[in-house]
Order: sequence, then structure tokens, then C-alpha cells
Amino acid sequence: MTHTMTMPPELFRQVEAHPYPLLFATISGAHLYGFPSPDSDFDLRGIHLLPLKDLVGLTEGEETVEKSGIHNGLEIDLVTHDAKKFFGLMLKKNGYVLEQLLSPLIVATTPEHDELKALAAGCVTKHHAHHYFGFAETQWKLFQKEDPPHVKPLLYVYRVLLTGIHLMKTGVVEANLVRLNEDAKLPYLADLIARKTGGPELGCLNAADFRFHQAEYERLRLELQSAYEQSTLPEVPSAAAGLNDLLVRIRLKACREG
Repeated sequence: MTHTMTMPPELFRQVEAHPYPLLFATISGAHLYGFPSPDSDFDLRGIHLLPLKDLVGLTEGEETVEKSGIHNGLEIDLVTHDAKKFFGLMLKKNGYVLEQLLSPLIVATTPEHDELKALAAGCVTKHHAHHYFGFAETQWKLFQKEDPPHVKPLLYVYRVLLTGIHLMKTGVVEANLVRLNEDAKLPYLADLIARKTGGPELGCLNAADFRFHQAEYERLRLELQSAYEQSTLPEVPSAAAGLNDLLVRIRLKACREG
């Protein structure tokens, strides 16, 4: 299901200007997570399809395309991977690529995108918890380094911990902090989100806030650890054969069409 957010025209222009055909392009980052600021950039993520000559020749094509810039006042960060690389990442404990694939903020799509989303459930394992442990730790360190501490990295901490907990319990990838908090019911999150989305002047915390959130960080890490230990999710992904079949069909289709 697509999101009702109005897409700025520049996003579509960036997709149209991409050097390779796209399997999909979605919005990740703060817009997906439910707490964009007025000045937040747009993180475009997706899959591109390298032409046959770049796959079979001595000259390797661009497995990853990265472009950042300001377009008509809009900061856009675009990163796409070739299908083979992206499919390989899906089979690792990489929650980030699954969030991109399943993002409801869709800028470009194809029937193969729908097939890929259907295969995503077979990529989820209990070991995706490690991805969210690591991501939360990185964001917590960023939060600790700031003086005064800022709301933005703290929201990322809560987002990834709650996404991990939700995934371990349900097998469902949910990256939006507002929706995650419908279950978590953390009373302070609405205020933090309001401070982040309200602008930079509201984005700082004091020492008492820091101590409170440190305790919450430790508590939620323990909750994620418990959810991981009790999870009934599989140990290994089951979607490898399906992904391989889809990749072969995509490549053969590209050969026939061009």
C-alpha cells in the first residue's frame, strides 16, 4: 500500500534521470520513520538493473549508484544497488534493505517489485536482531557525543530498537516510529517527535533528560534481547531459490527487450 504523502516532483525527476532502469525507488530515512523535520533531506533508495554488456564484459558496471545534491531547494540523497547485489543483501541479516523494499513511500515501482516484496518474509530470521542491536548502539554513541545531546539520534535509537522488538515478535518489518509506538506505548515519544519535527531550536535535551533516556535505552536493549531469545523466527532465510528465480527472469527479460 502506498503512503498518502505528497511526493515532490523533484523525486520523480531524479528517478527519471537515473542512468539505469529501476525495479523500484522508495523513500527511506526520517520520512519513512515518521519524524521528518522541515529541512529533512529525502533519502531515495532502490534497485537498478545493469545492462547485459556490464554483466558479461570485462568492464564492470556500477553495482551501486550514489548521487547527492540540492535540486530546486530540495536535498536528495539517492542510493541504488544492482538487483544481484540487493538480492544478496536481502539474504543477510540486513534489516535496512528490507525496510527500503517494503517502504510504503513509493516513487517508482514495477510488477517485479511486488514479487520481491512477497519474497521478503522469507528473508526474515531471528538473527536480524543483531542488525538492530548494532544500529542502536551506533546511534546511542552519536547521542552521547553531542553537547548538548540532540533529539535526532535519540529518535533513531528508539526507532531501531522498537523495529527490532516488533520484528522478533511478529516477523513484520515496521519502520515507522509512530505506528510502532501504538504497541509500545512509550508516553514520551510523541513529545520527542514533536520536538524533532518542530525545528532545530526544539531539538536539544538537558542532563536530566539524558539520564532518563539512558535508562530507557538499556531497558529496551534488554527487551530486544529477550524478544530475540524467545523468537520463533527461523534461523536461516528460505527465500534464496525464489530470489534466484526472480533474478534470472529479470535478466532474461532485459535481454529480450534490449
